[in-house]
Amino acid sequence: METTVESQGPRRRLHGSKAKYWANKLAVDETEPGLTSSQLMLINKDLKPVEKARRLWGPWNFVGLWVADCFNVNTWMIGGSMVAGGLSWWQAWLCVWIGYFVAGIFVVLAGRVGAVYHISFPVMARSSFGIWGALWPVFNRTVMACVWYGVQAYIGGHCVYIMIRAIWTNWGDIPNTFPSDSGTSTPYFVSFFIFWFLSLPAIWFPVHTIRHLFTVKSYVVPAAGIAFLIWTVVRAGGVGPIIRQPARVSGSEWSWQFMQGIMSSIANFATLIVNDSDFSRFAAKPNDALWSQLFTIPIGFAVTSFIGIIVSSASAILYDGDPIWDPIEVLDKFIDGGNSGERFGVFVLGLSFALAQLGTNIAANSVSAGTDMTAILPRYINIRRGGYICAAVGLAMNPWVLLTDSSQFTTYLSAYSVFLSSIAGVMIADYYFVRKGYLVVEDLYRAEKGTAYYFHFGLHWRAYAAYIAGILINVVGFVDAVGTPVPIGAVYIYRVNFFAGFIVSSAMYWLLCHFSPIPATSDKWAEVGGQDWDEEIVANHSDSYSGQERFDEEAKVSSKPAGEGGIIDSTQPVKGA
Repeated sequence: METTVESQGPRRRLHGSKAKYWANKLAVDETEPGLTSSQLMLINKDLKPVEKARRLWGPWNFVGLWVADCFNVNTWMIGGSMVAGGLSWWQAWLCVWIGYFVAGIFVVLAGRVGAVYHISFPVMARSSFGIWGALWPVFNRTVMACVWYGVQAYIGGHCVYIMIRAIWTNWGDIPNTFPSDSGTSTPYFVSFFIFWFLSLPAIWFPVHTIRHLFTVKSYVVPAAGIAFLIWTVVRAGGVGPIIRQPARVSGSEWSWQFMQGIMSSIANFATLIVNDSDFSRFAAKPNDALWSQLFTIPIGFAVTSFIGIIVSSASAILYDGDPIWDPIEVLDKFIDGGNSGERFGVFVLGLSFALAQLGTNIAANSVSAGTDMTAILPRYINIRRGGYICAAVGLAMNPWVLLTDSSQFTTYLSAYSVFLSSIAGVMIADYYFVRKGYLVVEDLYRAEKGTAYYFHFGLHWRAYAAYIAGILINVVGFVDAVGTPVPIGAVYIYRVNFFAGFIVSSAMYWLLCHFSPIPATSDKWAEVGGQDWDEEIVANHSDSYSGQERFDEEAKVSSKPAGEGGIIDSTQPVKGA
């Protein structure tokens, strides 16, 4: 029997009503009624500036954050990989001090925006890349967080593995169902899955309450790390044989190994440099996120890395071979031939290190990925949902492939810092050198033509030109890193990839904005944070500009724009010359 168009009408309406029902059902609870389609893509509770009631982080909370974050196995691996690469213990430790001090400077520069305006990285990126153009940097950062979540979780699985093996020493002998060249085995994968599964409840809690997890970790894990260090040194016959080991490389090879050590330390922070605003936005005062981070990052990571460096150096003495770059592998060897008391010690240390991995994964990855995903689909994703998506991707991306050896690990670190350094270069140049601290916060949540950050169809071409330039300077060298020979000059540039990408992208952005000025800038330093932005945006989120073009994107802005002190008055139009 033929179905008429009329008979299909009710069915189509029914289908449409079902789709609308499920669309509303899946929307996050925080979505407010009355928002337009564009506003639904720009704002939800997690994207709004943090209101006063949730600005609870003081200086010691940031100290606790970084102390909790630095005590993790990945940090020890980075220090151990420097020793495995041929540096002596003190040379590797010097690399760590230099690298993390530089990283600390970049972190406070990027985090200043969140501490002053109480906005997250996805919102901060809109001022430089454009309202819609910010989605790509956010997506880029999100992907990196998901991958890194999987890597950290797999390392946490190693901790679970030695905990189980400390109880049942034949745990590693169960039949393996994975291919021999896969990079993992059945006992390691099962241990990884246990850690991954038990981590899921921690993602549920709101961001401003997880500071207690960092506090607990900052007490437990340092004590465990120091105990592991002492135990290893005693087994190696004291500190003397360890510190007397010379570097195994010299000349230019030593120089580049030293530089690679510095760059590995910075690369370990590349994601956190970009999105420190996700945490600094909770600061009670801007300075609460300044000195506490600037000093805690290099000191905390240098002290932590010292454990990995010494343990790796000691392993060469203990096992008469090349240094072992993975400290958990060294701890695993303690089980062999150990008595029940020693195995109990291994279990306790494994449990403490698993806690270290959990805290790091929540702070640096699931929260960051969740925060960033809220900007991609604000109506359907909040921080909690984004965190669970991050965990699912981390499980699916086979993280063990990146941890097969120290060379593969450092190559991965360098690769993803290339992209993030260009993003950081554009955003920092935009805030400090182009806008001089001045942001029109309301316009960060509006996609109407004529608003400050709409540019061309929501995209800022200057930012993307600078971003691509920062990537291109490193592309040829990256090809060499994955196995295809290229000219040596490109290789040298890639070896300082974070600096190369950051300098080129920030300089290019400043030059483009200098010769082709953008709106909403200031002639002098003009941070205007501190207001109750959340209440203001809630009150005004449905306002429209009624077609009024406040900013002409291609206008040549006067050197003395309207507004006191050279600040553009955000309520007045700025027309081209």
